[in-house]
Amino acid sequence: MTALRLERRVALVTGAAQGIGAAIAEGLAREGASVLATDRDGAGAQATADRIAAVWGESRAAAQALDVTNEEDWQAAITACGERFGGLNVLVNNAGIVAVGSVEDLDLETWRRSMAINADGPFLGCKYALPLMRESGPGSIVNMSSISAMIASHNMAAYNASKAALWMLTKSVALHCARKGWPIRCNSIHPTFVRTALLDGFVGDRDRNEILGKLARQVPIGRIGEVEDVVKAVLYLASDDSSMMTASELKLDGGLSAM
Repeated sequence: MTALRLERRVALVTGAAQGIGAAIAEGLAREGASVLATDRDGAGAQATADRIAAVWGESRAAAQALDVTNEEDWQAAITACGERFGGLNVLVNNAGIVAVGSVEDLDLETWRRSMAINADGPFLGCKYALPLMRESGPGSIVNMSSISAMIASHNMAAYNASKAALWMLTKSVALHCARKGWPIRCNSIHPTFVRTALLDGFVGDRDRNEILGKLARQVPIGRIGEVEDVVKAVLYLASDDSSMMTASELKLDGGLSAM
């Protein structure tokens, strides 16, 4: 029998009510982790936790309402994680939004909301998770950035900027932990388009199949990403399989950034 890669580890996942976040939470549990599923949609996070508990037992899952832009919510979530599971080994900053618009099209409110969720949220998560992670043994922070952090688009100003900020935050956090001698790694994942509801913000009122087809043709391998592609990357970075990786980026772009 193959050993579970995350047995006796504790993970916190943001944006875990649906889509990639829910799949990540379930994937971590499948590899042995106890999981705190968090989301602004507390009921959705609870539904994810319930699915995990139904398969792996109630002791392996819990849920917490968390608005990643709210400092007090983060403090409460980290406290809840420590009280429920006794520590924290894996933080997955997955929550994010896509805002479409050029620098002239976007209003300041949309820009600030994008930065708040995509960059401020992970900043707060790292800030408040580190003390508990230091007490818990080996740790891994996985930040969900995007290939859009590396490849700009004329109509993705807020998304490009916020995901690039997260990319650099990842490296700073990783170097901070290394300098302190803490056994905590921090890496980022950079997917291309992934087949989830999050793409709806990009598709808008256009024909979904037509737009997804156009997106797939932009990717050298000829397809957009699937949720399981991302889950596998998270499991790799969360586990000791990637013990020599920190301050690094894992591109899931089908060759797009090589063009």
